[in-house]
Amino acid sequence: MMNTQHGRCYEDFQAGMVIQHPIGRTILSADNTWFTLLTNNSNPIHFDHHYAAQTEFGQPLVDSTLTLAVIVGLSVGDVSQHAVNLGWGEITLPAPVFEGDTLYAQSEVLSARESKSRPHMGIVEIKTTGYKQDGTVVMVFRRTIMVYKRGHVPQHPVPAIKA
Repeated sequence: MMNTQHGRCYEDFQAGMVIQHPIGRTILSADNTWFTLLTNNSNPIHFDHHYAAQTEFGQPLVDSTLTLAVIVGLSVGDVSQHAVNLGWGEITLPAPVFEGDTLYAQSEVLSARESKSRPHMGIVEIKTTGYKQDGTVVMVFRRTIMVYKRGHVPQHPVPAIKA
């Protein structure tokens, strides 16, 4: 038995299209500490409150790779549910993210073209902007994805319950 798929296929993307991602995500102190230590980032500005209080920020900064991961994650259902990443570029961090900030994201389709090597897929370039609860932009990046065309999306099997 197969479930109903959600998410966009290649044919659903058009250059200039803007997608407002509906979900926000609040970054907790535990998220920041856990992610920083999990990735072996030893910079105390991310997990040592006493150290961070002595910096110009006065508090811990959220690890920028966590910010990237969350903002990409916010866009998956709308952008890359049926895609694979080919690369990221031009990542900028115009403002800091702090523990307790809620992140939101918006993506703009920059281009869409057929794949030359995989006729069942297309290549889409996206610019995603991450911002926090007050509208301050905290991250902007470009992402290139290879997206399945309609009728070629791998099906997600869902086993039936045995009686």
